[in-house]
Amino acid sequence: MVGPLFAALRQEEPSTHSPYAQAALERHKREGMELAIRARIIAMAIIACLLPILNFEWEMLWYLALVLGFIGIGLLQRKYARVGASRPEIALIFADVILMIVTVAVPNPFNDETWPWTAQYRGGGFIYMFVIFAFATLAYSWRTVWGFGVITATLWMATYGLIEWFGPEQAHLSEAVKGAVAPLEDLGDILDPNSAQGYIRIQEAIVLLIVAGVLATTVRRFSHLMMGYAALERERANLSRYFSPNVVDQLSQSDEPLKTVKTQNVAVLFVDIVGFTRYAADRPSEEVIQTLRDFHARMESEVFAHGGTLDKYLGDGLMATFGTPFAGERDATNAFDCARAMKDAMAIWNREREAAGEPPIRASFGLHYGPAVLGDIGANRLEFAVIGNTVNVASRVEALTRALHVELAATAALKEQVERESASGAAATECLSKRPGQTIRGLDTTIDLWTLGDAPPAGATIH
Repeated sequence: MVGPLFAALRQEEPSTHSPYAQAALERHKREGMELAIRARIIAMAIIACLLPILNFEWEMLWYLALVLGFIGIGLLQRKYARVGASRPEIALIFADVILMIVTVAVPNPFNDETWPWTAQYRGGGFIYMFVIFAFATLAYSWRTVWGFGVITATLWMATYGLIEWFGPEQAHLSEAVKGAVAPLEDLGDILDPNSAQGYIRIQEAIVLLIVAGVLATTVRRFSHLMMGYAALERERANLSRYFSPNVVDQLSQSDEPLKTVKTQNVAVLFVDIVGFTRYAADRPSEEVIQTLRDFHARMESEVFAHGGTLDKYLGDGLMATFGTPFAGERDATNAFDCARAMKDAMAIWNREREAAGEPPIRASFGLHYGPAVLGDIGANRLEFAVIGNTVNVASRVEALTRALHVELAATAALKEQVERESASGAAATECLSKRPGQTIRGLDTTIDLWTLGDAPPAGATIH
């Protein structure tokens, strides 16, 4: 029987949980243990204050010592608390139960009056066992709470057997009680101070197991809710890899699924490293990957800082959209500001690289604004996609930056939308220079582009 009881106490939750679930378990255990120790200290402090009021005698020192013992066990439980198996925690759970049984069943050694052990054992202190259970539900798993109940019921009945068979009797007290209530023989048996009243002790153990089962079920339901919350946190973290925090908040509060296909105006931004193939050709793969990670980290940060959606990484570049999955009032402006912030971030990074003796990295940016189709694509593995001619045009505008020897190029459609969104009108885009009559593959007519930042010919800054 001992093996299953130890197993019940040692098992917290299955070890196959995701990191979010594991973190939730650890947070629950830590916060629960803090609540449990605070509740224990408050409860013991109240009891310690009541003891002198109830009986201002030296014998109360025994109970004050027991109160300090309970506080000490609680502090040790907080010290050794962890998710999963913990032998010190198991030992401290046993210590809690044993100390409670000592409090309830063992006569006060400072009391001049010698009571029969049976009278002390059945004196009504059993109800305090449930206080220990209340603490357990704050900090332990449902398995531990149930194991706690089984252990307590077992030790309680074992104590009954020891007292019944080995406890000293005072026969004269039994005779005096039965003589006082004669001829009510049943009442005499109930009041007999030498009778442990086994049938009542059995009822107490059964009730304790019932309460332990109910509390364990409650804790289990709470654990399932907590795991559900951890799953939501995981889903939210997955969303945050693609969408900015404010968009994640909107998605979390929206009942509209992303799989709903819709068409709306969006701003599309393409970013690419110029000459990266030549840069990577004669460098170790570890250095190449680290460079890409540094580049993507800086670009991704600016996308999210400006309310954009990271649509995908494209090797040494990326595609970001603004106005997805929900259109806003400043989508084109956010895209334009993001591109300029990326350009500034690249300048800062290049200064750091030059200080470290590394060659600078040049990036190019292409922007367009127009209608696109939004929705999930795929069968088993879904992907939120933004597709349409607007995306194609933005990609080709970015590619034209090489021929134009500029860092940033935007279509007239994006420029005009930025001016409409801005209170200052044309002043919002006065930094741009016009490049008329550009041919874009996929369009029937030439379009005007607006550029920012002169750049050397492709490959001049990456060797």
